[in-house]
Amino acid sequence: MSHAAILSRASTGLEAPLVTVEAHLSNGLPAFSVVGLPESSVREARERVRSALLCSHFSWPDRRITVSLAPAELPKAGGRFDLPIALAILVASGQLPGRVSERGEFAGELGLDGSLRQCNGLLAAVRAATQAGRPLFVPQNQAGQLARVPNSHVIGATDLLTVCGLVKSEHLPERTPPGAAPVSTSNRSKAPIAGQALAKRALTVAAAGGHHMLMIGPPGAGKTLLASKLPTLLGEPSEQEALDLDLIRDTLGLDAEAGRPFRSPHHSISAAALVGGGARALPGEVSLAHGGVLFLDELPEFRPQVLELLRQPLEEGQMTITRLNSKNCYPARFQLLAAMNPCPCGQSGTEEGRCRCTPATVERYQHRISGPLLDRIDLHIRLERLSAATLLRETPSEPPSPDGSTTQAIAHARKVQFARQGRPNAQLAGDKVMEACRLEPLVKEWLQTACDRLELSGRGIHKALRVARTLADLAGEDTVGEAALLESLSYRPWQQKR
Repeated sequence: MSHAAILSRASTGLEAPLVTVEAHLSNGLPAFSVVGLPESSVREARERVRSALLCSHFSWPDRRITVSLAPAELPKAGGRFDLPIALAILVASGQLPGRVSERGEFAGELGLDGSLRQCNGLLAAVRAATQAGRPLFVPQNQAGQLARVPNSHVIGATDLLTVCGLVKSEHLPERTPPGAAPVSTSNRSKAPIAGQALAKRALTVAAAGGHHMLMIGPPGAGKTLLASKLPTLLGEPSEQEALDLDLIRDTLGLDAEAGRPFRSPHHSISAAALVGGGARALPGEVSLAHGGVLFLDELPEFRPQVLELLRQPLEEGQMTITRLNSKNCYPARFQLLAAMNPCPCGQSGTEEGRCRCTPATVERYQHRISGPLLDRIDLHIRLERLSAATLLRETPSEPPSPDGSTTQAIAHARKVQFARQGRPNAQLAGDKVMEACRLEPLVKEWLQTACDRLELSGRGIHKALRVARTLADLAGEDTVGEAALLESLSYRPWQQKR
């Protein structure tokens, strides 16, 4: 037999399209060529595959070898095609039986000694192979984690010789048992929060309804500490959120993590690193924060053109990266939590009154954040620096943090929202807002007058209604009353007028 075909999977974003790896041996001078849009890492497979075959006690055919990766218009990258190429050559040269091609799908990079090494992006391949009803042979050291995909049939092997033995047997081995779930390695502070009752209340509302939040206050007011508390209030991610996040991290070659993600990129981050991009259109921080929190400290220090790219994920919950021959869509349903100083020195509005910034300097600093971006943030609060007496008080007069009994209220409010509309209040579509926010006629008339006086935009009105709906859910009320609307309007942008 001089021709053989083995099934494998490519990687395009979070998808894994099927690739047929064909090998043909013909007469002529010994040569090796790969066709089908292979990148450098795939073209270099010749030397890895040749050494792996020889070290595994197989012979290298001294013939003209042509390897085709179909479909031809799909770019192929990475070392994942080493194993299927080696098997296709072995079948085409008669060293393995022809039924190997019917045993399943194969992916893995080969070492020169024939060992199998792990590859990025195989989790999407496992999901796709499971949907197709076929087992997938993968490197042993990542088989346990890949087997966590529900109903998957993952078969791990340590080297090429082991794979050949498995495919030659009459029956395929049992599926690899799922590995242990990742253990949370979070180092978020568990320190209590003294004072800041308004911030704790806003954090509770943000966690209950999935709302974005901006904190403005001087250095040392506790903005970063407050931000670290939000993931603990959100509860555990859903099964779909956890799978999406695992796919994203696996695409980037990162280890799986437990719990809600908390991403805090530096303000010098590039656009591609924040929202995704680059030559291979990989996901960015907004996707790594999917199902969790994206914390942007010192918000005005981020480049304005970078911040403006947040508009799409904030509105749509996903990030689409388009290239000439590809279009990748990554989930990015995160909660934005931002913090900033009121002025460059951070002392504007403090009781000490030590700010020496001119009004023009303060205005330029604040205007580094565009109005449309501010309008997309639901909750805007101001923090004050705490006194030494408050910080040193051994028994705070207020709860030390917004968790404890508050967590139960948040969980109940989220349960009510999912029972009513299947999603948090912050994700309500525009045409569903009024349906969820039932208003009495007098309250509706009062709200119209208040919105006109505050000159709220259409988006701002809907944001206020969504927050009010969350406040009503926390209070256990079916309708949105005037008290909830008053508190909701108090959270609208602090520099609405410019």
